[in-house]
Formats: sequence, structure tokens, C-alpha cells
Amino acid sequence: MTQVSLPIAEADAFHRRFAHELRAAPRITTLQINIGLRCNLACRHCHVDSSPQRRGDDENMPPEIADRVIAWVLEHEQIDTIDITGGSPEMNPHFRRMVEAFAAAGRHVMDRCNPTIITHVEKDGTDYAWVPAFLAKHKVEVVASLPCYTADNVDKQRGRGSFDASVQGLLALNDVGYGTDPDLPLNLVYNPNGPSLPPPQESLEADYKRELREHFGIAFTSLFTITNMPIKRWRRDLEQSGKLETYMDKLVHAYNPDTINGLMCRHQVHIDPLGRLFDCDFNHALDLRTPGRETQHLWDVTPDDLADRVIATADHCYGCTAGAGSSCGGALV
Repeated sequence: MTQVSLPIAEADAFHRRFAHELRAAPRITTLQINIGLRCNLACRHCHVDSSPQRRGDDENMPPEIADRVIAWVLEHEQIDTIDITGGSPEMNPHFRRMVEAFAAAGRHVMDRCNPTIITHVEKDGTDYAWVPAFLAKHKVEVVASLPCYTADNVDKQRGRGSFDASVQGLLALNDVGYGTDPDLPLNLVYNPNGPSLPPPQESLEADYKRELREHFGIAFTSLFTITNMPIKRWRRDLEQSGKLETYMDKLVHAYNPDTINGLMCRHQVHIDPLGRLFDCDFNHALDLRTPGRETQHLWDVTPDDLADRVIATADHCYGCTAGAGSSCGGALV
């Protein structure tokens, strides 16, 4: 990972607190699963470099790993939330049976859904029109990415036609009750289109609800604002435009210690498609494995083994702790 020259006092304060004090909570309740890196899009801001070309056997969860993950979750009842991400999670052939197993066991399941997948048809004719009804049947919470409520900004970040496909996907989710039925939450995710921090989440949510309702008739539950992490594809974009150092400086100076308690890494563990252990999906993107567990897989540990662990940190952690904070559930303060 490219190192950036940061203000020494600020950087030292951050690493001193994080490297020696940041630990997981005494009780881990969430398992986040990256089920695969394959996606129908290749977004500019994607921190795991997902794309249609990510088809490798080590990049998408195989059946034997899916079986072991299901067995582990069913064995450990304290894991009450399963957060499935990707890529586009639905493109993995084992997505549905994993959701069915977790939901049948009474676990809360989340799908980090790219809504364009609902309208996507592959060259062999495979389509994903089944997604809304399937998710509704199992009462899966949907967290859908929509980086803006205007077509120009979304298409600039996600590719031409992405906004229109997103609108169609969200309307299909609305049609089965998402965003209006309290049992079917539909949360949207905003991330900036450039090297800046997200605006206040509450006011931006009001703008999203007004614009999407008035122009498209779309309803949703909440908006999550997430800072773009200075890693992978987004980091390369910043480097090429000469904006990386400026962006890092912005994140460092916006560091907010009040965000620490809410950080996602403190309450969950993340696994990659092969079941290897990470503290969060950003660390997974950098192959920064859980300290002391570098050679282990999920089935080698228990939730209690992962509690109170020291969490691996690096300069991208400034992204989660800047301003109002940023985590899988949006702003932290």
C-alpha cells in the first residue's frame, strides 16, 4: 500500500490510540460475509475492485466453504446478524441456500444489494428478476447502493445507464413491500462522487426521500452515508489525479474520536470467500488479516475467541473516523 506523508502529530495520535487501544467488543454478534467479488458493474469507488471479470475460484465462495460457514453460524447462536456483501452477492450460486439456512435459523440477514442486478441479464440468459420476491420471502434487510439521486452523478461513478437500472431495481423492491412494510427495510447507501466527506446524513436523507419520491415514486427506509476509502480502485484514481495526499490530509484533520465506539470492526468479524478472517471488509480488500489469526479460518475459532481482540489498523482507518464517521450502517455520530 502506498504510504502518504501525513501531519505527524495527527497521525501519531491516531495510531497510538488505535494500535494499542482499539479492540473488539466483549461480545461479537455480527458475521459479515464477502460471498464473492463478481459484479455486473465496475464502479470507480469500489474498494474491493469488483467487476464482471472477477470469476476466479479464490474470488467467489465455493460450495464446500458455503457449507462450513452455514454450519458455523448454526452452531453459534450469539451470531444474530449475517451481513452478506460482495461484489453483487446474488451472483454467487450459493447465495440463496445460505440466506434460506440463516433465515430458517432465526438470524437477521442483510443483503448489500446493487439494485441494478435486479434488471441485469447475462449473455447466457441468466437473469436476477427473482431477487426482490426471494429477499421479501425471507425478510432480508436490503442495503442498496445508490451514490446519488441524480442520473449524471450515478452514471459518472457506476457507468452509463446505471441510474436508470437502479431506479427500476428499487421500484421492483418497492413492489414487494420494501421501504413501506416495517418488516422489509430498504436502506440506501450514499458515497461522495469525489475526494470529499459525506454531507450530514439526516439532511441528505431528507433530500433523497423528497427527490426519489417526487420524480420516481420510490420509497425507502433510511440513508447510510459512507466515506470513500482511500484503497484499491479509488486510491488509484486519486493517485492518477494527483489528489491522494490532499484527500488523506482532509481525512486526518477530520479525525473524530467520538466515532470509535461505533466502528463496525468492534462488533463484527468479516470473512472472505475462502473463510479467512478479517476485522472489516476494508482490511479484507488490503489482505490485512485479523492479528494473531492470519492462518486461521472462521471454523477454526469461536465468537468468544474473536471478542476483545486487537484490531488491525492502517491509514485507511481515517476514512471511518473522519467527521461524523463511516461504517456499514452509515454515520456514527
